[in-house]
Amino acid sequence: MAARYIRDSERARIQDSLEVTPLEAAAVDEATTRAAGPQRRQRLGRAGRLRAVPMERLLRSAESVAYHLVVAPLAARLPASLAYRIACWRADSCFRYRAEKRAEIVRNLRQVLGDQIGPEEAERLAREFFRMTSCEVIDVMRLRGLARSLGRLVEIRGREHLDAALAAGKGAIVCTAHFGSCNSAFSLLHASGFPLTSIGRSPANHTPEMRSAERRLWEFAYIRRLRRHRQRPGIEPLPGRLQVAAQAAVALRANEVVTISSDAPPLDADLARAVELPFLGRQAKLLPGVVTFARLTGAPVLMVFMHRLADYRHQVLEISPPVSVEGDTVQAFGRCVAAMDAAIRASPAHWVYWADTDDLASLGLVPAAPSAGTASPKLR
Repeated sequence: MAARYIRDSERARIQDSLEVTPLEAAAVDEATTRAAGPQRRQRLGRAGRLRAVPMERLLRSAESVAYHLVVAPLAARLPASLAYRIACWRADSCFRYRAEKRAEIVRNLRQVLGDQIGPEEAERLAREFFRMTSCEVIDVMRLRGLARSLGRLVEIRGREHLDAALAAGKGAIVCTAHFGSCNSAFSLLHASGFPLTSIGRSPANHTPEMRSAERRLWEFAYIRRLRRHRQRPGIEPLPGRLQVAAQAAVALRANEVVTISSDAPPLDADLARAVELPFLGRQAKLLPGVVTFARLTGAPVLMVFMHRLADYRHQVLEISPPVSVEGDTVQAFGRCVAAMDAAIRASPAHWVYWADTDDLASLGLVPAAPSAGTASPKLR
């Protein structure tokens, strides 16, 4: 995941606060645009769209940049209790003023979890979601040096399972969901003595609308801090790229750890390889790559989840015993999906995809958005 240290939904949240999206650009004063002739309409172009950017969005952009580049790096050097309290204060503020994003998260929680949660519980989980996101930034900032600043706050349970897996000499595959501060968890495993490489998509190759300024900010604030805690460059599963398995096999044959997040929505080019499995009460489309890698290399699969405790600064990293990959692909992968399902149901606010309706629709968990001809503008 060296190229995708930021999850798709994290990327979406950062992008939300840093750019003018095409849909928001389309929200130019329509009366003025229609009144203008064809040449005038063309001249309005980009300048007209930029004038339509709401002040709230500009303020949100400034706040996000200030938090990632100034506030969080400084806060991360304070005592942990104060650093994470600052992150929670910031999150509570975002929860209040980002009403549309809050409503989207609440709606997605209730659509997917249904009768499990009521309106008040959904609001509480949405607030927790904002806090989790804000605290994850502090986690990344505390990875400086040998990551001891963060490591002192994280209890690793089940380390013996990973030690035993590597003792067999075939490496180990760590499988997780986009759950909690999983990227920081991978960094801690590497810093604690497990050479680790990640598989994941690069947003630079899958987000053409992402601007160069965003990429630079992302690189400076996040990727460079995580990349130093990886053994090899990230392995990117681009469509039609056959060497992914070979790259993973090289790391595993060197008796290293390879990580993969198996809850990512499949790209259109990957739908033929996706399988449908029960996930959060529905039949979700997921890619069983973790099982494929395990069978090709003989490496065991271990499930890993990072849970944040009630004080927000302490976390527990849980490593499971090896998961059986016996049976057909659907059966074997179903065991991994069941573990992800259980973790998300136990701590819903840890899962990042509540903030991205499009990803939930791609997974098959919520209805797809109306076609472009009938859709309302999506404001973030």
